[in-house]
Amino acid sequence: MKKQRIAIDMDDVLADANGRFREYAINHLSVDLSASLDTPNLSWEHAFPEHQPLIRTWIRNEGFFAGMQVLPDAQEVVERLTHRYEVFIVSAAMEFPLSMKEKLEWMNQHFPFIDWRFIVFCGHKYMIKADYLIDDHEKNLKYFEGHPLLFSASHNLDLQGYTRVNNWREVEAMLL
Repeated sequence: MKKQRIAIDMDDVLADANGRFREYAINHLSVDLSASLDTPNLSWEHAFPEHQPLIRTWIRNEGFFAGMQVLPDAQEVVERLTHRYEVFIVSAAMEFPLSMKEKLEWMNQHFPFIDWRFIVFCGHKYMIKADYLIDDHEKNLKYFEGHPLLFSASHNLDLQGYTRVNNWREVEAMLL
């Protein structure tokens, strides 16, 4: 019997991109961030409008993606998923060319059980054929033909209309 296929996004699903932005904000912005950094639904695309030109450069810095932390329970749950499903890691890395090498190295370091043949760097994700897509952005879920699962992140807390998973334990309960 053919295994069902799961496609999993990287940033803010496996890797704590929001945490990386917080780290950069603390180290690179000369403003008092204490109140903003405690805001649970802080979206870096809209935070600190006067600093947006600088903030937008961070994701193009060498080492930005390599320094991300793994989200809690992601390694354990994803490894368990690989025993029941065909698991692909799917990242829209093409937008930030430096990120491809760093993301591949990051996957090798933190998810060594995912073979390189199951890591897909692409532009649009709508061409991905899978039974499930776990992603934090509506732009990727909207045209997905399988079962979209919205992974909660600070920038999507108001988004509705999708099955939401708040963390990897909820993914585990739903799919395992």
